[in-house]
Amino acid sequence: MTGQICQTGQEAFLKAFHARHPAVTTEAFAGARAADGRSSYAILRDLVAGRRRVLDLGCGDGSLLELLAATPGRRLAGVDLSPDSLALARRRPALSTAALAEARAQYLPFPDDGFDACVSHLALMLMADIERVVAELARVLVPGGLLACVTGAGGGGAGYELLGELLPTALERTPPARRMPTLGDRRTRHPEHLASLLTTAGFAAPDQQTVPLDLSAPPEHVWTALSGLYDFAALDTPALTALREQFLTHATDRTTPSGALPCHFRVHVTTASPDRQ
Repeated sequence: MTGQICQTGQEAFLKAFHARHPAVTTEAFAGARAADGRSSYAILRDLVAGRRRVLDLGCGDGSLLELLAATPGRRLAGVDLSPDSLALARRRPALSTAALAEARAQYLPFPDDGFDACVSHLALMLMADIERVVAELARVLVPGGLLACVTGAGGGGAGYELLGELLPTALERTPPARRMPTLGDRRTRHPEHLASLLTTAGFAAPDQQTVPLDLSAPPEHVWTALSGLYDFAALDTPALTALREQFLTHATDRTTPSGALPCHFRVHVTTASPDRQ
């Protein structure tokens, strides 16, 4: 029962956060680039090239699905907890024929062997009862299908470090009830543990790599990207305004000669296929 209450609280927090910020992940990461110039969305798109029936697990506002829709003849589906994010996805003309559902990843509303591929961008690490989630993914993927997911691996650079210096003090002044709950299952954030979860659920040993995404930009742009973190949900408007002013003031001394504030975010990219005939 305690686990169920915890899971319900996590999902309630995520729904409330995305009701206020329905496109937050796209806003933070659409401009971030790997060394080869691709975004993390484009990396996932390329990994499932040639796959016709594709599910986006935690599709949010539909940014990744729209990239996938550029390939003609695809049958696309997306699920997300947030009705507000899904409302934005439904407004994208490219997704007019996509099957978009408000649903929990633990109980996917799709038949067995319904997809050739599943993508998931910074969503798997937010999900509780993760064993059930990966079992569902194994169920809806055909033999030889492909799961391609991106999970967070932390950040670095002057901008990320500056936020790490300032944010804890701001959060200490907020009531505990307003603070972000523990989200998801921490095993999904570590490649070796995620690999174990997947193989236990019937996937073959996954391929994994860690990719740095460059978020370096003028301080105001870096602030916009980083302020989409779930931790910020605890801050009311005056506290958020004060933190922004502190960040921009201190960032002045940390920018490069070109005016960019160095900042990066690392992601783990994992691919795996159901290991069954």
